[in-house]
Amino acid sequence: MKKRNTLLLSGAVFLAMAGCQSKTSENQNEKGQQHETNTTAAVSDSLPAPFATEPTAKISKVIGWPAGKTPTAPAGFVVSKFAAELQNPRWIYVTPNGDILVAEANSAPRLKEKVKAQLNGKAKSQNMGESADRITLFRDADKDGKPEVRAIFLEDLNQPLGMLALNNYFYVANTDGLWRYPYNTGQTKISGKGEKILELPAGGYNNHWTRNIIANADGSKIYISVGSGSNIGENGMEHEVRRANILEVNPDGTGERIFAGGLRNPVGMDWAPNSNTLYTVVNERDNLGDDLVPDYLTSVQEGAFYGWPYSYFGQHEDPRLKGQRPDLVKKAIAPDVPLGAHTASLGLAFYDQKNFPAKYQNGAFIGQHGSWNRSQLVGYKVVFVPFNNGKPSGKPEDFLTGFMADLEKGEVYGRPVGIAVSPSNGLLVADDASNTIWLVQAH
Repeated sequence: MKKRNTLLLSGAVFLAMAGCQSKTSENQNEKGQQHETNTTAAVSDSLPAPFATEPTAKISKVIGWPAGKTPTAPAGFVVSKFAAELQNPRWIYVTPNGDILVAEANSAPRLKEKVKAQLNGKAKSQNMGESADRITLFRDADKDGKPEVRAIFLEDLNQPLGMLALNNYFYVANTDGLWRYPYNTGQTKISGKGEKILELPAGGYNNHWTRNIIANADGSKIYISVGSGSNIGENGMEHEVRRANILEVNPDGTGERIFAGGLRNPVGMDWAPNSNTLYTVVNERDNLGDDLVPDYLTSVQEGAFYGWPYSYFGQHEDPRLKGQRPDLVKKAIAPDVPLGAHTASLGLAFYDQKNFPAKYQNGAFIGQHGSWNRSQLVGYKVVFVPFNNGKPSGKPEDFLTGFMADLEKGEVYGRPVGIAVSPSNGLLVADDASNTIWLVQAH
């Protein structure tokens, strides 16, 4: 493997927060920070050794949902089908006026990869046909969970995922670039000509073709998640330039810089309520064993390096790259919340409304698309991470389950991925493998 250094990051510079706080508040913050540090350290210390189990694969088979069957939510919630007969609905975005946009796209394998997928079973685990490459609009004006309008909003894209309405523009992140189109709130179809304002490295390892976007509170910056092009840089780090990063740009595409790096495949991004802290969920690496490396939820520190590919979960050096970049291993910081190895944690949305019970308010919901690089299936559910004062305050817990049909046979009904809070203050969940959008509402 080539050892070319293509990732230069300065150490993060952190300024102490100004302003007066009471002694009680200071003590509470110190206790919270100590708890967070202790939790991360405990997880880090409990990780198994690399290759404790043989790297393996078990690929799920999607069988679809029987008529009348839905995923299962906790008592006090009801689950309904919001939309169906889509084509690999991967991501959800709610516009300022409450329109619900769904990005329909999937991997675009070459013929050789399609044949391989047929032989190893992966073709039964995900949609492998031609990518729809479109965005579909749903409008549920009366908020009864049954949209009155369904229309093609934008088409002829290139594996779109992230969407954003900002400053009379609609932005879409294709796999190979960031585009923007003239947009007026409430329009049901984009008719104006778009412009590509930023080139992005296309495609990527496994399903790392996805590019997500989110703006900061004042709309002055856009953040773009770009996954790695490989598992651990095995194709040479010269092919990983601008990858495994969250990039920051101006709304016109200028001023690009690496906001944070060493993030193998960051996809879901959202701002913790009542804070200026960006969070992301990250898919970690394969082939170190059943229980390495945990996917994770983490705050994104400006200028920070999270380890990929040289280390994981802080400064655990990957034995396959031992000694190659001790300087970057030393810089690597540990993420906040482990989500289980190989769970394919992708979707992320904070619940910033009041309809759900108090324990769920301001907490994070995470869509786990499910494993393939493990001897037993894991993931295939939506989990919840409680937050307090803008920081994780507990371990992940199951929220939306029932996607697994038969664990031993490896059969699943569907695969949850993108998540958004609905205009009716429920939770929308994209189930790409079954071409469905689910709506979870409190009674």
